Amino acid sequence: MVLQVLPSLVTGGVERGTIDLAGALVEAGWTALVASNGGHMVRELDRLGVKHIQLPLHSKNPLVMRANVGRLEDVIQSYGVDIVHARSRAPAWSAYYAAKNSGTHFLTTFHGTYNLGLLGLKNAYNAIMTKGERVIAISHFIADHIQAVYKTNPSKIRVVHRGVDLSRFDPTHISQERIIQLAQRWRLPDGYPVIMLPGRLTRWKGQGVLIEALAMLGRRDVRCLLVGSDQGRESYTDELKALVERRGLTDVVHIVGDCNDMPAAYMLTDVVVSASTDPEAFGRVIVEGQAMGRPVVATNNGAARENVLDGRTGTLVPPNDPAALATALDAALAIGPAEREKRAALAIKFVRDNFSRELMCARTLGVYAELLGQSADASESVAAWAGNSASL
Repeated sequence: MVLQVLPSLVTGGVERGTIDLAGALVEAGWTALVASNGGHMVRELDRLGVKHIQLPLHSKNPLVMRANVGRLEDVIQSYGVDIVHARSRAPAWSAYYAAKNSGTHFLTTFHGTYNLGLLGLKNAYNAIMTKGERVIAISHFIADHIQAVYKTNPSKIRVVHRGVDLSRFDPTHISQERIIQLAQRWRLPDGYPVIMLPGRLTRWKGQGVLIEALAMLGRRDVRCLLVGSDQGRESYTDELKALVERRGLTDVVHIVGDCNDMPAAYMLTDVVVSASTDPEAFGRVIVEGQAMGRPVVATNNGAARENVLDGRTGTLVPPNDPAALATALDAALAIGPAEREKRAALAIKFVRDNFSRELMCARTLGVYAELLGQSADASESVAAWAGNSASL
């Protein structure tokens, strides 16, 4: 039995990965539990037949975190948990001591670089994510970061890339009606190439860099969509709007907010951009764009170096370099139909071979089996599950 712990189940990549893995555990004949402070995504666990235990694991209050140790010990003992899998720092502190006190296996998934704080003062707090018997890194970039910053023994690190749901991000599954609905909602004129940067509106995602690149590109026959929520950062949204106006791009750049049909959004897009100025721990947008057969332009840092075939499925450019981004956009927009089709096929195959949800889950189950010393038997069930799921 595996217990996953995380702060809440509201939204995000950590939460999606937790639910995907819980479903994989059930399908492979394991028993799954999830503990968090709850949220609307709990309904998805209910549909999978996975029990959710609500605990205040979102809290960073030391007294609450200490109390959570005892609460998690009760869960471990009541349900006979074999492995505790922590996915975030605050609940990881409680889970670590609960697992230690219970004699239960403990592992972590290291999802990001985490802020080290002034003079590295948060280093000790972050280091809990390296205390697992195995530490799952979501990219080779993160694996290298763990070793460089936290001096983690590489022998206990396992790289398991995050996975995309390829039944959802499949260009053959997107109806023309869905694409037309989005185009109408966003008032996109016919015949204009579309450039899209998906991602929450925050400075390091590089929306400002893209706007400057578009100004340098100098074309008015394109449309650019900034897709994502500002999550209350209205001052940054206002800053972007002002920059768009100063650069004379009010007809070109549209800040459209969240989108509940990203597969269709990718399908109406000609070029997908990830302009992050800071390294991405994984870069889901880059992978989703390629899964939909779209050329991508991404900054040459972080995990982008391992999830883009530079010059073949996309182009890598230096971070925070509008001129280089403008040149790459110009080249991507100039790709002819035959070459675009060839690159799309390669991009789709690249993602299916390396970044599927099934592969992520199978590899994680393999780490669980390794902890339990069941690698020989478990590998058969993992392989069977991955094969069956991939055929669905």
